[in-house]
Amino acid sequence: MAPPHPPVELHPDLLLRAYAAGIFPMSEGADDPELFWVDPERRGVFPLDGLRIARSLAKVLRSDRFTVAVDRDFDAVIAGCAEAKADRPSTWINAPIRQSYGELFTRGFVHTVEVRQAGALVGGLYGVSLGGAFFGESMFHREPDASKVALAHLAARLVRGGFRLLDTQFVTPHLASLGAVEISRRRYRRLLAEALRLPATFPTDAALSGLQVLATLDRSAAEVTQPADHLPAGSLPPKSLE
Repeated sequence: MAPPHPPVELHPDLLLRAYAAGIFPMSEGADDPELFWVDPERRGVFPLDGLRIARSLAKVLRSDRFTVAVDRDFDAVIAGCAEAKADRPSTWINAPIRQSYGELFTRGFVHTVEVRQAGALVGGLYGVSLGGAFFGESMFHREPDASKVALAHLAARLVRGGFRLLDTQFVTPHLASLGAVEISRRRYRRLLAEALRLPATFPTDAALSGLQVLATLDRSAAEVTQPADHLPAGSLPPKSLE
């Protein structure tokens, strides 16, 4: 990974310009007010035609055990992503990140996927949307499979909305098991430039059932005829993906 850039102040317009240039902010911890830019030499992406839905996850999606919505409660989602756990006692989501992404949510550049069970929020994710690119920032779960369900619903909406790139920033073993791949910075920037030119729209109007999610992802995989070098790619948050 390339050395971080010097600490900077974060504001929404600067954040959008950074994503368009292929870089993103992080902090050392929730109590650290400073931020730094990251520009990885190797970038994690999810090919939108290559999300791996295990049989067990497909069964969960078909059961509609969870209720899934989008853009209902940004504050609750980012709080879930930032909460401490036994295996993750600290978070990189600090106050400036919460404030700036919250402003972008109000402006329609940040979207959430919220997974509920019996009315309680049990998982979710958030990320930034620009053109045909979606930059997955973070996700969480409080019930088994909830974050995976959020990811599947996100991918289906991106396919339906005409997105080309789903950026996960880094690749962890868990993300790789779901279909994330690692590409060079040069290749990523080429894909990003192509995606930013697309007039994609994040669908927020209608709920999707688990069966609709599976059908959308299956159809996307079957219809892809592009060469392997032209990834319809994507990502999700390794930063807090369990």
